[in-house]
Amino acid sequence: MGWFSRKSAPVAETKSELTDCDSTSWAALMGLFSSSASGVTITAETAAHFSPVNAAYSLISETTRMLPCKLNKVVGEGKQPDDSHPAYALVHDMANDWQSAGQVRQQITIDAVLHGDGFGFVGKANGKPTEILHIPRHSMVVEFDNINRPSYRIGTQNYTTDEIIHLQSPSLDGKRGLGLLQAGRDAIGLGILLERTAARLFKNNSRPGGILSFKGTLNATAAGRVAQSWKSAHGGDSSGGVAVVDNEAEYTPIAFTSVEAQHQEQRNFAINEIARLTRVPATMLSDLSRATWSNTEQLNLQFLQTCMLPWLRGWTDAYARTLLTKEERSQYSFEFIVDDLLRADTAVRATAYSQFRSMGVMTANDVRKRENLPPLAGGDELQNPFTTSGKQPANDNIQPPKESAA
Repeated sequence: MGWFSRKSAPVAETKSELTDCDSTSWAALMGLFSSSASGVTITAETAAHFSPVNAAYSLISETTRMLPCKLNKVVGEGKQPDDSHPAYALVHDMANDWQSAGQVRQQITIDAVLHGDGFGFVGKANGKPTEILHIPRHSMVVEFDNINRPSYRIGTQNYTTDEIIHLQSPSLDGKRGLGLLQAGRDAIGLGILLERTAARLFKNNSRPGGILSFKGTLNATAAGRVAQSWKSAHGGDSSGGVAVVDNEAEYTPIAFTSVEAQHQEQRNFAINEIARLTRVPATMLSDLSRATWSNTEQLNLQFLQTCMLPWLRGWTDAYARTLLTKEERSQYSFEFIVDDLLRADTAVRATAYSQFRSMGVMTANDVRKRENLPPLAGGDELQNPFTTSGKQPANDNIQPPKESAA
């Protein structure tokens, strides 16, 4: 992971400092292998195997990848896309020769969600941006001066803020983004522990162990032989049959405790904890216990407003800082098109379009563009299709009435 320090602090550290639990490098190193209160070591790999975490960061990063981003230029009192600027293709089409703009955004966003910070490098020629590359977090060193202005270093090469895309998690811990692996360490550890417990439980045929007792005394050899015989006869695929015991033997199963009976409730709680930390609605993590047809659409809107908008704003700010000059920032702005997230069903869209047409807000071609249909001739006229002008249609064959003779 990237290390954060001040320029006034020494950069090089001795071997003894790397083993000192109070040093900055030790703290950074332990961030890679963070142990939770449950005793489970949390890393990016172990967290990715916990399905709610995987679903949460995949949903955020994939949405960031799929939403188109455009560069708009101020025109009069409005704005319109400007594909002549070199930054337009880098955010809308291809970020470099082998990766699309969405792929680079997804990689950087995954780092930021899990670890708190994601980095990208903007290559430039003659002051114009030419490519955007994903920079692995462990390759980046971030330093701050006395006024908290960051600078970046990769190896021995220093970079300024207009060369490095630095995407931070909306939750901050000082100058660093507070990633899911750090903020949700205990919640993720608990969820992983519950999944492991469930796996062991079902591996043993969903039943706890029991006690097989005899009236007489068994030596160690006889007890081991009886246990192996019982397991072979009634364990694994042979479970569920009728047990036959002799020598006055008794089998006493161990019942579930109250804590074990609430196992599923605890797993649902772990899912909701991940939803709280990432602000992804629990229904999008496949927890449909409280979902209805009426609130699911509102939860989709909540996902955009409370979860995605901070990430998208972080991206537009990073793009403006690295892809535009100070002079261009007053004339250009980046914008993510979020219409697909707000797309309702056909009946609701038709009702909304009808109201917009009658209000004089949209033309017929505006509606067809939103529905991915080709424009029609005369479809750019802004008029209400549900009213008439009151004029009679022209007809050249109609002759005016003749005046009658006096």
